[in-house]
Amino acid sequence: MTRAYLDHASTTPPRPEALAALIRWMALPAADPGRLHQEGRTVRDALEEARQQVAWLVGATPREIVFTSGGTESINAAVWGATRRRPGAPVLCADVEHSAVRDASARLAPTEVLPVDGAALVQTDALEARLRATDVPRPALVHCQWANHEVGTLQPVRETVRLCRDAGVPVHVDAAAACGHVPLDLDDLGADLVSLSAHKIGGLPGAGALVVRRGSRFEPLIVGGEQERARRAGLEALPALLAFGAAAAALGDDGQRLLRSEARSARRHIDALETAATAVPGVELVGPRAEDQRLPSLLCLGVHGVEAEPVLLGLDRAGVAVHSGSACSSESIEPSPVLEAMGVDAANSLRVSVGWSTTDDDVAAFAGAFADVVAALRALRS
Repeated sequence: MTRAYLDHASTTPPRPEALAALIRWMALPAADPGRLHQEGRTVRDALEEARQQVAWLVGATPREIVFTSGGTESINAAVWGATRRRPGAPVLCADVEHSAVRDASARLAPTEVLPVDGAALVQTDALEARLRATDVPRPALVHCQWANHEVGTLQPVRETVRLCRDAGVPVHVDAAAACGHVPLDLDDLGADLVSLSAHKIGGLPGAGALVVRRGSRFEPLIVGGEQERARRAGLEALPALLAFGAAAAALGDDGQRLLRSEARSARRHIDALETAATAVPGVELVGPRAEDQRLPSLLCLGVHGVEAEPVLLGLDRAGVAVHSGSACSSESIEPSPVLEAMGVDAANSLRVSVGWSTTDDDVAAFAGAFADVVAALRALRS
């Protein structure tokens, strides 16, 4: 059976450019890029090229890019660095943030919840009021994701960063869900810390980056060496990082032509998926409805009258892979806190997401299976 993979928001297949970078790595000397001999310098040149490629994609300078093992480490490093500067000060975080953001913050500092509306949009008026308050401690850090990973909401990152900069409070932006799908210009944004993940853009698992704005003081999470300009110890994971750079270069080349082309294709696929899904009675869009308020590559559906987990399993048997809002992973049975914060029943929510390798046949496979799966499950309930 030819399968249709529609869970790109979880991870997307490696791009050909990323796989080609692995072949390039195999031809490099087996050397430490921190060494001064010729072999070390050769490897260092390849690593710095990858750093430049990632920087170009997101509109940062190479010196601001700290390579990590992935988005989760980048987030933990951001929280660690910010809270170490002001121990005991609170961290402001909406419940719609990724679990890595929420859990890392709760472990290291008191957390205060920023309110969101029914579309998962962070309420900047509440943030502004909190930042202006003089009878409570000044926050150590404010989180604002660029795009929501469950429903695709594009957050008011520019307004959030402006408010935090005016208040003198560091701000971290989780851009893992947005990078590779919408243009990022971090130099213009001005956030203190931005986390990125390679496998979300067609790189390999095991690579990511924390963008540390020039002039920001930053205490590293991982110590024990002088790698990454003493901002992240440990020998760099060269294969995954070179693949990260290659994927970023593919998207950022020629004025981000490929990124914009893929975004248009993703929007077309998502529109077709939404049309097919909402043609089934009792199925509706969850999250923002306006295209300029959500990612072009992600669709969250509310399926009334049946739980989403059986729908996911029915689609899986039909050869279609999607994600359910009722659990973050196969190891968890907890409902999505994102959907709960929105007031949405996570047990009835289904996430469908597309990527660079999605085809019209993938969309057709979903359209051909979804109605039958939902109808069969509703029949069982009745």
